[in-house]
Amino acid sequence: MLVTNKDLLVPARRKGYAVGAFNVNNLETVLAVAEAATEEKSPAIIAVTPSAIKYAGLPYVSKIVKTAAESSSVPMSLHLDHGEDFETVSKCVAAGFTSVMIDGSHLKFEENIALTKKVVDLAHPKGVSVEAELGRLAGIEEKTVEEKEAILTDPNSAKEFVTRTGADALAVAVGTSHGAYKFKGEAKLDFERLKTISGEIDLPLVLHGASSVPAWIIEKAAKYGAELGGARGIPEDQVIRAISLGIAKINIDTDLRLAFTATVREVLANQPKEFDPRKILGPAKEAMKEVVKGKMRLFGSSGKA
Repeated sequence: MLVTNKDLLVPARRKGYAVGAFNVNNLETVLAVAEAATEEKSPAIIAVTPSAIKYAGLPYVSKIVKTAAESSSVPMSLHLDHGEDFETVSKCVAAGFTSVMIDGSHLKFEENIALTKKVVDLAHPKGVSVEAELGRLAGIEEKTVEEKEAILTDPNSAKEFVTRTGADALAVAVGTSHGAYKFKGEAKLDFERLKTISGEIDLPLVLHGASSVPAWIIEKAAKYGAELGGARGIPEDQVIRAISLGIAKINIDTDLRLAFTATVREVLANQPKEFDPRKILGPAKEAMKEVVKGKMRLFGSSGKA
C-alpha cells in the first residue's frame, strides 16, 4: 500500500516510535525492505537518492518500488532522499514519488527557506509530503565547539523554518554523520539540543546518518577480505533515546550496504564455482532483510501497520 511519509510519520511522532527509511539501489534491496515490512507488519519508507536514480534509472527504480508497495498490505512510501535541487524533486514528483526531501542544508538560512518553500508549493497540491533539513552532518566530531554550533541545528531557527516553509518533517543535525566511519571515539549525540528542538516544534523529526554498523557485520566482511577497520556507528541505546525525544524517521543505508557486501563476499569465498547471480544475490537479500527487521523492532514500528 503506497502512502506518503506524512501518513507514516505523524502517528509515529504522536505514539513514540520511529519509521525506518531504507535506502535502495537495486531489486534485491527493495525486496528485502518490502518483505521485512510485510513480515514485521511495520510501516516502511523506501528511500532513493539521486545517485541511486542515476545508477538504476528513475523509471526503473520508481516502478520497482511502487510494485513492491502496492503488492503489500502494509503502508510504505516512495521517498526521494537528499534531493539536490528543484529539478530533481520535480522529476520525482512526476514519477509518482509520495514523499520528497529537499536538502538545502548547505545554503544560507533564507535561501534554504526559499528553496524548501518552492518545493512545498510544488508537492503539496499533488499530495506529496516534504522533508527539509536544517543543519549539516559531515565530520561533526572533528569540529571545535564554535564550528559545531555553526553546523548543528539551531533550535531557535527550527520553529521559524518549519513555520515559513510548511514542511512536513525536519531532518536535524545533532551529531550523527553519514557513512561507516562516524566517530573517532565515543558517539556523543547532542540530546539536549534535540530535546529543545522537539519542544519547539511538533513536526516529525528525522535522524540521518544513524546506521549502527554492527560488529558482527564488520567481522563477517573482514573475514572474507573486506577492509573496514575503524568503522563504527550509532549505539542502539542512543537511537532509542533519540526516538523518545521526537525522532520519528531514521535513515538506514550503511548497514544494508555492509550486510550485502559481507554476504556476497561470503558466498563467493565459500562457493568458488558458483556463477548464478540468483544464488549469490539471494543470500545477500536475506541478510539485508534481517537487518531491516532488526531495525523495525528497535525503532518500535513492528506491529504498527
